[in-house]
Amino acid sequence: MRTLYIDPTFFSGPMESCCVINVSPLLKELILHAVNLPRLYPLKGPEERLLMVLLDQIKDMSITPLELPIPEDARLKKIYKRLAYSPGDSRTLEDWGKVVGATGRTLARHFRLETGMSFVQWRQQIRILEALRRLGMKEPVTAVAIELGYDSLSAFISMFKKVLGKTPGQYFAE
Repeated sequence: MRTLYIDPTFFSGPMESCCVINVSPLLKELILHAVNLPRLYPLKGPEERLLMVLLDQIKDMSITPLELPIPEDARLKKIYKRLAYSPGDSRTLEDWGKVVGATGRTLARHFRLETGMSFVQWRQQIRILEALRRLGMKEPVTAVAIELGYDSLSAFISMFKKVLGKTPGQYFAE
């Protein structure tokens, strides 16, 4: 993993805050080359031109939706802690309401207010983050899909592609 720190006064791209972007093969190679440049490089030279191309590439990249807002409400935090431990749990908000002492409707309203997402979207985000972690450790796709609560491998792959734009195989091949 490589991290770039870009002075916001110099670069204004699509991001308003810290985020993760999809990295193309070209951008990957530019980053690998850039991290070996001296911190103080001559202006108007090849180093500056390379970094300008790198910044242009970053501007064109799409943001990967890997953020998971953690709610503050005590009831929602209880749900978060349980789902973080067991993301395959497929209880509905009504079921969770019985556990945490609230109606499903109240929980739905609080999820939307605190996270900007519906409960279903938020739970899917937990699952996609856990899937990325497990697949990155070379766990079999079928095992990950089943453990994360998907009824079939195809349902999992469809969700993965919908969220990240690629199948798990394509995502990790790059």
